[in-house]
Amino acid sequence: MKIFIDTNIFLDLILQREYYKESILILNAIDKNMFDGVVLDITLLNIDYIAKKQVKDVREFIGVINKSFSVFGADNNSFTKALQIDNNDLEDNLQYICAKKEKCELIISNDKSFYSDDMKIFTSYEFVKKYIK
Repeated sequence: MKIFIDTNIFLDLILQREYYKESILILNAIDKNMFDGVVLDITLLNIDYIAKKQVKDVREFIGVINKSFSVFGADNNSFTKALQIDNNDLEDNLQYICAKKEKCELIISNDKSFYSDDMKIFTSYEFVKKYIK
């Protein structure tokens, strides 16, 4: 199964937020090729920017993501579509558009307002409960 992972799942792990245990399980499952993980290139940049304010060095972690996940970038057409979505979070809109473009079956995000017109969105807890445990 091809799944798209929102940036907040990685940040939950690095910053040991509420769902960090579920994040570990999801990332380990992807690393073991139980699922095909997909992220946008901006996810890696956002992790570096946000996490390094609280964690000294995140480059090794970003290297693990780069090795285990398919990393894609957005193009002009993707941005055009993302800008047309009636939702204020451009990053979420872009991730949604690219997840569809890459034919992901679902999105994992702990963002309660993550936009999705026709793709199933699971929280990390819901995904682990349904697909891992």
